Amino acid sequence: MIPTARNSQKIWRVIDLIKWGEQYFSDNDFDNPRKEIELLLQDILECSRVDLYLRFEETIAKLQLVKLREWVQRRKNREPIQYITGKAGFYNLILKVTPDVLIPRPESEKLIDVLIETIGKNKNISILDIGTGSGCLALALGQELPNAKITGIDNSIKAIEVAQLNAKTLKIGNVIFSQLDLFKNRIEGKYDVVISNPPYIPQKEIESLMPDVKNFEPNSALTDSANGLIFYHKISEISKKIINLKGWLFLEVGLGEHPKKAMQIFSNDKFKNVELIKDYNSDDRVLIAQVV
Repeated sequence: MIPTARNSQKIWRVIDLIKWGEQYFSDNDFDNPRKEIELLLQDILECSRVDLYLRFEETIAKLQLVKLREWVQRRKNREPIQYITGKAGFYNLILKVTPDVLIPRPESEKLIDVLIETIGKNKNISILDIGTGSGCLALALGQELPNAKITGIDNSIKAIEVAQLNAKTLKIGNVIFSQLDLFKNRIEGKYDVVISNPPYIPQKEIESLMPDVKNFEPNSALTDSANGLIFYHKISEISKKIINLKGWLFLEVGLGEHPKKAMQIFSNDKFKNVELIKDYNSDDRVLIAQVV
């Protein structure tokens, strides 16, 4: 039985809950059951994994047990931990996340690294983040490039509200967010750089995704409801209107054949220096191109 303050007089120590949680998540077929309970306890106790074990004899308060019971039940149903705790780490930032935004992935951090390696850190440049979601890319760039002016757009007003809250909480002042539908509204102004992690999972692959993803993350942030290439075609189409001459595109791409298909869209006379760059798992995940 899941431990609560109401169903037992037992005194629960941190180490007791780790052992119990590991067995519970193992019984429910989680791949890394110990990590599951560790992450939940780290957030409830507001401590690191190392501190968790330094405090292993500490007893858990009743209210904390009640919260843990609720969180364990939600996680058993495969709700992502980031939605349960309401936050996610990305590029040295802690961001608020809700089911209205895609959960930032470590793989997307490569986009930031590639952009900085290509552009440099000290230029006064303007950057547009298309499909900003939680604002993770825009805010990471705002922190790393203090001289840049960054705009994040998304067609979801709820996503924009989350991104704006993140900017305010993190006190990153060189980033603004605005609701805009790429397919219905015109982008005003021009930018030196466009960055995007667009919906790229083909609709036919959605059912094969982990339940954590397909049942909880916003469908419109995962797929274009087609072949996963619609946003790349649109960005290519409008690039000369929104990107300054010799400006750059940095786009995340999917797995399998998707990177090559996306690359073909930009291999025309509007672009040069079109290249696929591997992420930390040696997969082609970043597409770059320069506007000519």
